[in-house]
Amino acid sequence: MIKRRNIMKVRLVPVTVKDVKELHSMQIKAFKELLDKYQDFDTNPGNESIENIKERLKQNFTYYYFICIGLQKVGAIRIVDTKEAGKRKRISPLFILPEFQGQGIAQKAIQLCEEIHGKEKWELVTILQEPKNCYLYEKMGYKKTDKIKIINKKLTLICYEKTGQ
Repeated sequence: MIKRRNIMKVRLVPVTVKDVKELHSMQIKAFKELLDKYQDFDTNPGNESIENIKERLKQNFTYYYFICIGLQKVGAIRIVDTKEAGKRKRISPLFILPEFQGQGIAQKAIQLCEEIHGKEKWELVTILQEPKNCYLYEKMGYKKTDKIKIINKKLTLICYEKTGQ
């Protein structure tokens, strides 16, 4: 039996400050495994305070979206978009709850964000030691840059950029 993917039903719903507790709770759950694995308490979104997320939600250049399948929230994505000509837009963070990973949902969410914010000039940072993350972004047209940051013995962050079409 072929497993049907739900990517066609993926939609983005803007997050507001009143949603901060739900967003924070989802973010902690989604990043828990990576936080436990890499112990990167200063950089991992799973260790981010609710106050920090609330402050980001108030920024006029930050766009948070719940990633939904039907009415169910399965993840979230934050886009930093200053809307200035020539400036890159940034994905930071993107997460899918563990029970929904591996279904093409993140890929569809990125496509939807590119439709909203434009297809050109994107950047993001991900974990070099996580091949599935790197594969996703490379499949979406992102290219590794030479910008890396060693966080600890286990973890290196790498920057990706996408020029667009």
